[in-house]
Amino acid sequence: MFLSKYRSTGQVLLIPLDQIDPSPWQARRQFDPKELEALAISIRENGMLQPVSLIQTGKNRYALVAGERRVRAARMIGMKAVPAILTDYSDQQAATLALEENLRRQQLGPFEEADALRQLLDLWGCTQTEGAKRMGLSQSALANKLRLLTVSPEIRTAAEEAQLTERHIRALLRLQSREQQLEMIGEIQKNQLTVSQTERRVEQILKKKKQKPRPRAMVRDVRIFVNTVNRAVELMKSAGIQASVERREEQDFLEYLVRIPTNKKNIT
Repeated sequence: MFLSKYRSTGQVLLIPLDQIDPSPWQARRQFDPKELEALAISIRENGMLQPVSLIQTGKNRYALVAGERRVRAARMIGMKAVPAILTDYSDQQAATLALEENLRRQQLGPFEEADALRQLLDLWGCTQTEGAKRMGLSQSALANKLRLLTVSPEIRTAAEEAQLTERHIRALLRLQSREQQLEMIGEIQKNQLTVSQTERRVEQILKKKKQKPRPRAMVRDVRIFVNTVNRAVELMKSAGIQASVERREEQDFLEYLVRIPTNKKNIT
């Protein structure tokens, strides 16, 4: 995709697994156990065909730059050491390469990909337009991916557990309410909604919200009684009686509460 070219020592060494620390720049948060198991079987049968990349962080201590899945799989089958290439990258170069490696080789989740892209922009210190060009993406495509990072942690967790696609999540972003977004995630998961079905469902919710309830027509006899109550209260007020009325309208009825003072203090 856009893998950077950095220098390495070129020498392949066997490095003990207990001396290798996880990559501090790893974008992937979830690793598929079945994929790791399949990789572990392949390594056991064929050996590790591609060395991992490391940087030395101290005496007998190394940090992964690329190859975390291979290291995890090697640990699963009880390997004590793995072939590795030591690099002389700076921290920024190592971080950039690790993120690019993730984006190029692994099937990251939508949020993991957005995290990696945001970190790359920060490392490069460039705008979205410049970063998109460097990544081989359109500016709009990059912006859409980064929009995913605007959701709350609760929504992100729920969407990841439901294994929603990027387009599913982008449809969710149109819903302003956190409660609506959570309900929509549940509906997508329960009914196995496609992206198109999700977009239509979101559109229905938004249209329903925009529709204002029409005022209910009042039958003629009821309207007469309502006007009679209002006139009676106005007559009492004009006569110096400090009467008041409260009106509450429900789906099936109107409720009037008329207060008429009975003491002389409230009668002028």
